[in-house]
Amino acid sequence: MTSDVVAYDRVRESTDRAASILDTGIAAGESIMELLNEMKSKALAATQTGISTSSLAALAADFAQLRDQVTSIGANAVFDGANMIAGTPNNAVALGDSAGGNTITVNGASLALGGATVTVTATSALTDATAASTALGLVNDSINNLGTQLATWGAGAKRLEVHRTFIGKLQDALNNGIGAIADADLSKESAKLQALQAKQQLGVQALSIANTSPGSALSLFR
Repeated sequence: MTSDVVAYDRVRESTDRAASILDTGIAAGESIMELLNEMKSKALAATQTGISTSSLAALAADFAQLRDQVTSIGANAVFDGANMIAGTPNNAVALGDSAGGNTITVNGASLALGGATVTVTATSALTDATAASTALGLVNDSINNLGTQLATWGAGAKRLEVHRTFIGKLQDALNNGIGAIADADLSKESAKLQALQAKQQLGVQALSIANTSPGSALSLFR
């Protein structure tokens, strides 16, 4: 039982690591969502009929900067060597028990440009109204996809939190059990010690009585 308590310390550490990896992925996803919302406004403005060349150029420049920032966020969303939003994403994996036979896994998802979630491509641009309309459609799809992914990761974060709380309660229960067993053993040994002391005292008294008995018998003949 003591070994299990120590092992569950490692389980808790593993859960904390997985939670941190996931939190990093969620934070990056939320930042990308903010970028997508800004990109939507730029693309929407660029679809206006009769927009001036200078205004379109300014919107296109802003859109390109926001688009490229998505890639920058993806490259920096790393915790302890794991990146849940990279082109080839890592998963957040936590140990499930003290035996190492079970795990809790929250799958990563690529948030790279041109992927299944963020469908805006690295070449999406607001060169004209038609291109802006195409970019707007991709941005809207990306926002919907990313919203679903963030909700999934949120559920995974809750699962890891529940698991960590359970591990803590399990350790408390094991420690209480160990304490109860140890207390029971101490009580038993204490009873044995008291019984031994009583036997020793009785032995001393019996020897004392035996030594005084001959003297008592001789006194009768005086």
